[in-house]
Amino acid sequence: MSKSNTEATSFDELPLVLNVSDVASIMAISKVSAYELVKSNGFPVVRVGRRIKIPKAAFVEWLNDQSKKG
Repeated sequence: MSKSNTEATSFDELPLVLNVSDVASIMAISKVSAYELVKSNGFPVVRVGRRIKIPKAAFVEWLNDQSKKG
């Protein structure tokens, strides 16, 4: 998503594994804010070396949980 010019219009169109730039784009926040978010407790992150990866399914579940909290 971050390397292409097309934007996903649904969760189904997202790649299986997101990166911080993808999260920033999806949530319409800055990349700095996205990095702060992925460092927060409870945010689903997989670290591969120094890379930060976010499984799409876990991100969608986290987002749904956050929306229920109000």
